[in-house]
Formats: sequence, C-alpha cells, structure tokens
Amino acid sequence: MVDRGRAWAILTEFTRGDSLRKHARAVEASMRAYARRYGADPERWGIAGMLHDFDYEMHPRAPHHPMKGAEILTVRGVPADIVYAILAHADHSGMPRVSLLDRALYACDELTGFVHACALVRPGRMITGLEPVSVRKKLRDKAFARTVNRDDVYRGASELGVDLDEHIAFVVSALAGVAPDIGLSTTSA
Repeated sequence: MVDRGRAWAILTEFTRGDSLRKHARAVEASMRAYARRYGADPERWGIAGMLHDFDYEMHPRAPHHPMKGAEILTVRGVPADIVYAILAHADHSGMPRVSLLDRALYACDELTGFVHACALVRPGRMITGLEPVSVRKKLRDKAFARTVNRDDVYRGASELGVDLDEHIAFVVSALAGVAPDIGLSTTSA
C-alpha cells in the first residue's frame, strides 16, 4: 500500500501548480470524510482523492487523462482499486463506477472544486456558513466556475445515493477541516 507521504510525493512530482495541489488536498479531505461515514479506510480513500488528477498538468485533455496517469500509478505500486477509481472518475475512460470508492470519488471531484470556488468569492474566503442553497444558486449561474461540469455534480450525488443538499453540506464540512491548507478560512478576518 502506498501511504499518504508517498502519494503526496507522487502528486508533487507531477503537479507543480498550487491550485491543482489545493484541489487534490480538498478532494482528499472530502474522500476521507466519506470513508469515515461509510466505514471504509480513510487512508485508502484519501489517497484516491489526492491522486485523481495528479497527471492533469501533463495530460489535460481526454483521452490521455487519466489513462496515462493510471499507467504511472500502477508502476509506482498504487493499489489496483485506487487506480480503477481514478480511471472511473472520468466518464470518457469507459470504466463503470462499480464500487462505493469509485462513486464517491466521482461525486466528490467536481462538487469539491465547485464548493471551493464558492468559498473563494465569499468575504474572507470563508467556508464556514456556506449553505447548500447558495451553492445550488451558483450552480445555476453558468458563468460562475464555468469549467465545472454541472451534470457531473448532479450525477455524482445521484450515483452515490445522497441528496444534493446533504452532499454539499457534507463537502463544506470536510473542507472546513482543511481550510487553511486550501486557501480558505473558517473565521472572519
């Protein structure tokens, strides 16, 4: 098993940009929280979240991301179920999301990025107090965080079997736990 330190080393070897590293950290936090909720291994799920886009700077377009990254992860000894979940987080991979790990990673990826964007435009970049109704309102605004695929957000919650508002609140809570690491705050300045 690759531990968190080794996963972080892989991420930072291939990902130079601060924003993509923060996204990896945010998805890791969301995945760890869901692992605890479902009685799964937080380390394993966190590593999947951390590494899901590690190859994005090298291969920002389909079909190379995440296929080329999966090859690297396999050679580096990342467990097959984590590599599979990373492949399944991209619809174009053709890999069906079969496990709870697969579905959770898919559900957390786009929504975590979107919630993070919502918090960044709040006074003081504060994640605390961000309500699902506010996030849903921003989801309807196609100009806001336009690279986030709204269909993936809705499909992710559905495939995970959670209500969208519950999912949003859960991700907000998970991000509050790592707010300083991802450029957010939990208290007003």
